[in-house]
Amino acid sequence: MGNTINLKNKVFYLGIDIGSTTVKLAMMDNEDNLVYSKYCRHNADLMFTLESMFEELYSLVGDIRLNAAVTGSGGISITQHLNLPFVQEVIAGAVAAGRYMPDVDVVIELGGEDAKLTYFDSGTDQRMNGICAGGTGAFIDQMAILLKTDAAGLNSMAEKSRVIYPIAARCGVFAKTDVQVLLNDGAKKEDIAASVFQAVVNQTIGGLASGRKIKGKIGFLGGPLHFLDQLRRRFQITLNLTESDMIVPQNAQVYVAVGAALHAKKIENDTSLLQLLNLCKDDKSISLSSGFLEPLFSDEKEYKDFINRHTGNIKKNDLKNYNGRCYLGLDMGSTTSKAVLIDPDGCLLYSCYKSNEGSPLKSAEYILKEIYSQIPKGAYIAYSAVTGYGEELVKAAFFCDMGEVETVAHSTAAEYFLPGVDTVLDIGGQDMKYIRVNDGVISDVTLNEACSSGCGSFIETFAKSLNLSVQEFSMQGVRAKNPVDLGSRCTVFMNSKVKQAHKEGISVGDISAGLCYSVIKNALYKVIKLKSPSELGNKIIVQGGTFLNDAILRGFEIISGKEVIRPEISGLMGAFGAALLAKKSWREGVNSTLIPPDKLNSFSVDTKITRCKGCTNSCLLTINLFGDGNKLVTGNRCEKGAGKDKQQELPNLYDYKFKRLFGYQPLTAKEATRGTIGIPRVMNMYENYPFWFTFFTSLGFRVELSPASNRGIYELGMDTVPSDTACYPAKLVHGHIMALINRDIKHIFYPCIPKEKDEIKGADNHFNCPMVIAYAEVIKANIDALRENEVTFHNPFLPYDKDKGLAKRLFEEFKSFGLTLKEIGDALGLARKEDLQFKSDIRDRGEEVVRYLRQTGKSGIVLSGRPYHLDPEVNHGIPDLLISLGMVVLTEDSVSHLGNLERPLRVVDQWMYHSRLYEAADFVSGQNNIELVQLNSFGCGPDSIAAEQAQEILNK
Repeated sequence: MGNTINLKNKVFYLGIDIGSTTVKLAMMDNEDNLVYSKYCRHNADLMFTLESMFEELYSLVGDIRLNAAVTGSGGISITQHLNLPFVQEVIAGAVAAGRYMPDVDVVIELGGEDAKLTYFDSGTDQRMNGICAGGTGAFIDQMAILLKTDAAGLNSMAEKSRVIYPIAARCGVFAKTDVQVLLNDGAKKEDIAASVFQAVVNQTIGGLASGRKIKGKIGFLGGPLHFLDQLRRRFQITLNLTESDMIVPQNAQVYVAVGAALHAKKIENDTSLLQLLNLCKDDKSISLSSGFLEPLFSDEKEYKDFINRHTGNIKKNDLKNYNGRCYLGLDMGSTTSKAVLIDPDGCLLYSCYKSNEGSPLKSAEYILKEIYSQIPKGAYIAYSAVTGYGEELVKAAFFCDMGEVETVAHSTAAEYFLPGVDTVLDIGGQDMKYIRVNDGVISDVTLNEACSSGCGSFIETFAKSLNLSVQEFSMQGVRAKNPVDLGSRCTVFMNSKVKQAHKEGISVGDISAGLCYSVIKNALYKVIKLKSPSELGNKIIVQGGTFLNDAILRGFEIISGKEVIRPEISGLMGAFGAALLAKKSWREGVNSTLIPPDKLNSFSVDTKITRCKGCTNSCLLTINLFGDGNKLVTGNRCEKGAGKDKQQELPNLYDYKFKRLFGYQPLTAKEATRGTIGIPRVMNMYENYPFWFTFFTSLGFRVELSPASNRGIYELGMDTVPSDTACYPAKLVHGHIMALINRDIKHIFYPCIPKEKDEIKGADNHFNCPMVIAYAEVIKANIDALRENEVTFHNPFLPYDKDKGLAKRLFEEFKSFGLTLKEIGDALGLARKEDLQFKSDIRDRGEEVVRYLRQTGKSGIVLSGRPYHLDPEVNHGIPDLLISLGMVVLTEDSVSHLGNLERPLRVVDQWMYHSRLYEAADFVSGQNNIELVQLNSFGCGPDSIAAEQAQEILNK
């Protein structure tokens, strides 16, 4: 395709691609040559952008005759105004790829909010993102803003990367949490930039490929893949592509527009460039289908009364004339840093609220220098406390006296302003916390999980898209007369709806007020999961920087139907609570360890990345080396990575069970008379491996277990996962099977087990969950390497709970090895005996640990879950973290036999693993020094039911 315009052509063919963030023009001649193209961001003003682009083309060619067609996610409304035909964008892209890339097998296309995969190797199979716009150009733009650059700057940074970190890509806003944690830990921006691109790759492969291999000749289309060579590089590495496998067209950014132009060639809709230009000038409005909501305030008087009600609830003192002890609280949040200095009476002496600009250390350094410059000679900091995302890093760097978790800091501040508070709702930049308090004790904490569309970044993103500050955006919402109903969706997708409303003549104020309603709806109905606002408590504190927005606060009061308390220092509550905790912790004669002014002036930090070699986890460590020789190591799952010696050896049944479970020694190749059987270290094998190891070993097989899980194992099978909604333990199965295939093992055993052996009296049944029951069927259908490598995949459905039927079914499966039914029966007898011994050992160890807790008075945690939560890749090192905090760790099956739960329960008690959880919860409910923590797999339906039932049992 060229770019030379020959005006002798009587008619040209114009493709107009209206994307979520850009407009693309592609003009073709009679011979399908691209003679003109243009790529431009529309910045929410679509018709003006089109008008400008048409004017530029008109200045070059004059009033030429055109056949034109429109495509793209924002194109349908444009077709009505320009009286042009519309072609679906996936079809347009496929047409262009088929015409100019005839040997392509798969096309990957990324746009502003769209991601597409098109397979051409056997027919045409087109796939596109649905309800989530994570992993698209808008996602990249948001991550770039967080790193104080743009997409091109992100690309430049990624060129210098050395390390790839795992970053979520399902939600653009929630991914900021991962990025912010890395920034707070001192990770280099170059590495974060490359990791953002890798997240896009993972989302595309995991979310769209859905188990179908991306192989052969791969075409890369769309603006992000055209302009960002480092993004293509991540695809190349992940898909193991050579340069000859990659097709990167010269005009990849306008290929969909080219497809629309080719489509226009088949349609007689003769028009002219001047006609299109005039239509753009004549009408720039688009009808709005959204409804409207009631105004936040009926008049100015109501707003003034509202302001008066939420003002003047903090006592203040003058720092300049103060003499005596001060207490410092720092809250190093996800996007902002806050500081509060109070006197012994809790009066506010100093406060600071600022963006951390991607570096909590620089932000904390700035705050401390400012405090030291303002504090008078007669005053001094007696004690200091830090909380928030950057707690660990800032505490280590500046020698703060103490650190505290955010929930405690926030609830402490809430109690100060409203004694007897029972509900605290805190909305920050990316986090949302709902805290319930009973008699001064935190009884429940709910956090946002996979979506942050109800947080401060949600509003900030849209304010920036309209070139307004958050404060300006908020005030326009306060005075809005007809707030538009924008619903509540993914923030990346809702960006389109906001821009659409803006283009359609809806005022910025009405959009602002509508978004504030959306924030509150997300908070109440998606995060807290209320059925009705009446479920909220009676004494409610709202806090966090987001509630400094009067429009959001008023939206909350309208939707909840309650008047609430917003402290005047709403955005500083974490820091204020930390300061109160510092005051409470100080004792006469104690001197603060906080870094003094002279050492602060010479403060420096250097960061390096390495892999821990202390154990097989090989944790990716970020080492912060401070100028005074002090250091902080993050990313480690145990003391070894931090370079510390274990202070005490506490019982850890997760460690004991893991070693007991997989500590069997297989037969040697010489001893294995019947060959090798591969078993993946996944799912129900964390329950049944002793049984199956004994069974096959007694029959003369060498049992080869797949390696321990890690991120590399997941990525090994990532491209064969057919559904993005499968739980992570299930997704890991693909990698473990691939690991066994790569070892050239020709027989792999991974059975389907509908029921476990019944062990809980009175339970309704003893089923496994659907994923455990039949995920082997998913593996068999989606891993082509099984067939390509001629692997026999043994995945029979087995009546594991009935020995006679089990023997018969296993004989049918393995009789080709020359086995007799008697041999199978004898082997099953040995296997069942070992299985009972294994379970008995776990229970005996559990009783031993319970006695230890009673004798020593130490505290313990029953870290409950499903058997495969024993996998360190799944539990993320939580058992080791609890041990490092001085807590003894037990498994639910080590104490479930000590429960004495009365049945029937409120729920249908049919899941074997959950029945154990309920019995463990019953046991814990009667213990003073043992608590229960439930691990669950995100999105698991049965787990959500089990969590509520376990909570009821604990509260009885």
